[in-house]
Amino acid sequence: MPALPSAVLFDFDGIIVDTEWAIYETWHALFLKNGHPLPLETYNQCIGSNFATWSPETHLENLTGNSFDWHDLDTTRNIEIRQNLEGSPPMPGVLAALEWLGSRSIPLAVVSSSSHSWVDGWLQTLGLQAHFAITVCRGDAPRIKPAPDLYLEAARQLAIPPEHCLVIEDSLNGTKAALAAGMRTIAIPNRVTACCDFSLAHTVLPSLEQLPATLG
Repeated sequence: MPALPSAVLFDFDGIIVDTEWAIYETWHALFLKNGHPLPLETYNQCIGSNFATWSPETHLENLTGNSFDWHDLDTTRNIEIRQNLEGSPPMPGVLAALEWLGSRSIPLAVVSSSSHSWVDGWLQTLGLQAHFAITVCRGDAPRIKPAPDLYLEAARQLAIPPEHCLVIEDSLNGTKAALAAGMRTIAIPNRVTACCDFSLAHTVLPSLEQLPATLG
């Protein structure tokens, strides 16, 4: 692989914006309300993927023996999440990394298991959309992370071989997806995923602030 990748593919949640913590807090509060903690080590099973990988809903029902009105609870949680995230800036180093890569004419993409409405809405709000050639989200490929489909679809749309792509991820599910796609992967853990073992990634960085120096 050349010193500089032919394309850089960014995960969204926890890489571009610190959304993961706000989402986790609403789940943790719900678990505590029902008499159970939700350790980050347990919750990380669904980070970067969906509840088909591991479900906090099913887990809470198994712990309590109760059924819940998930439609109403999820509506309330989503309102709380959006309120807590209102006005959030990009993660440290995001804008500088995007400008550094853009100055070298490296095409950029966002590849996320979240929806287009969530990802594209945030990018527009933050004024970052113009930095990315494409966004590939849930529904754009048959399977989401940890399957490689979304990353392979991004490579296909960019017309760049997967092995020439670099992926920036914050979750184990996302890292596994990128590696399964045959892509070089940098993991940048955040306060939700810092408890995970990212030794499977090619490189681990504390933040995107170190990306330009790492790529040279």
